Amino acid sequence: MPEGKIMKALSGFYYVQSGDKIVQCRGRGVFRKNKISPLVGDYVVYQADNEKEGYILEIKPRINELIRPSIANVEQAILVFSAVEPDFSSSLLDRFLVLVEAKGIKPLICITKMDMVQDKKKTDILSYIEDYRGMGYDVIPTSSFSKEGLDELKPYLKNIISVFAGQSGVGKSSLLNALKPELELKTNHISSHLGRGKHTTRHVELIDVEGGWVADTPGFSSLEFTELELEELGSCFPEFVEKKNECKFRGCLHLNEPKCAIKSAVQSGDIPTYRYEHYVQFFEEIKDRKPRY
Repeated sequence: MPEGKIMKALSGFYYVQSGDKIVQCRGRGVFRKNKISPLVGDYVVYQADNEKEGYILEIKPRINELIRPSIANVEQAILVFSAVEPDFSSSLLDRFLVLVEAKGIKPLICITKMDMVQDKKKTDILSYIEDYRGMGYDVIPTSSFSKEGLDELKPYLKNIISVFAGQSGVGKSSLLNALKPELELKTNHISSHLGRGKHTTRHVELIDVEGGWVADTPGFSSLEFTELELEELGSCFPEFVEKKNECKFRGCLHLNEPKCAIKSAVQSGDIPTYRYEHYVQFFEEIKDRKPRY
């Protein structure tokens, strides 16, 4: 049986690339019965008599999968956050970072609309960039208008499957259009009433960009830690991982335990206060999460 990779999912159809052709397939009923949905990025076995009447028979084991956006086998997450319109949110960024760290996906932080930032706000954004780079993250400030940062971003895309993810209206589609103008992806301005962007991407699709595959995904504005356990949260903060062996107690949760190296690092300024505050906030959310049965 032929094999391929799902490149796009739309209206119940899955578009599978096999060699140099794309075959339109449906999923077999067995997937619904087993509560498994084929995802963009899946490697699959399919059967087809022609290019419009194929059926997916088997989904190969996944390296990882994301729920929102729905995509599998992602190697890199490009977290796109705007400096303004909507304003940069370290809390929302940290949610995204925790999610991708938990999935073992390499994150790249991309801050857009740098051409629109002025004065004190620019100083604040540059301070955040310095903080996150100090934590070990790669951060690229960009502008789709002035082309700032695009040449720096391009090498990160080569020979890898990446997902562009971020809040609605931050400029994901604009950034992809700047990288590859022939895409002509639809974009929308920020809603002045709601203060956030409209959803411009309606489905997940892998696009050939700079010698790699990029997923342009529907925007979303919130994340819930539905799969993460309390004991795993600290490992999703790389600056915590670096210092956790210095804590007095093994298995320290960095909350009320004495001689906690993480809390000491926050007090000394080695770890930004807002990062620790977000950790505590996320910890409480996970603790208060309704049990799954």
